[in-house]
Amino acid sequence: MGIEQAPTEKGRQAARGLRKSAAKEEKKVEHQKGSDLAKGADRFEERSKSSDGRSAGTKQES
Repeated sequence: MGIEQAPTEKGRQAARGLRKSAAKEEKKVEHQKGSDLAKGADRFEERSKSSDGRSAGTKQES
């Protein structure tokens, strides 16, 4: 849920905290990795690969 869509102020504060926490974690991982994490469609593709290295789209084509 987005910050603006939260029905209460407490919910908006929680959403802000979660967003801040996620950004901090992403920076930490990028620093450890030594490069930026993939964004957008590249990131989706990277996350959708299973342990056999094939993406969901590739499996559906077979």
